[in-house]
Amino acid sequence: MNTQTFPVTGMTCGHCVNAVTSEVKALPGVSDVNVRLVPDGPSTVTVTSTEPLSDEQVSAALDEAGDYHLARS
Repeated sequence: MNTQTFPVTGMTCGHCVNAVTSEVKALPGVSDVNVRLVPDGPSTVTVTSTEPLSDEQVSAALDEAGDYHLARS
């Protein structure tokens, strides 16, 4: 198993958490998604999967979930 953490912007409420969790969990090989909501800054999305996920895969799932984006420097 592989665990990765992604900083995500745009999440402000429980609905956001549910939308992001649902879309990321639908990615191939993902077995668990845990979100630490930070309404005024980047939230933390921790993903457990069989293989590492690319930023592109996660970005596509975030786009499907709504107006959420990876917070990369």
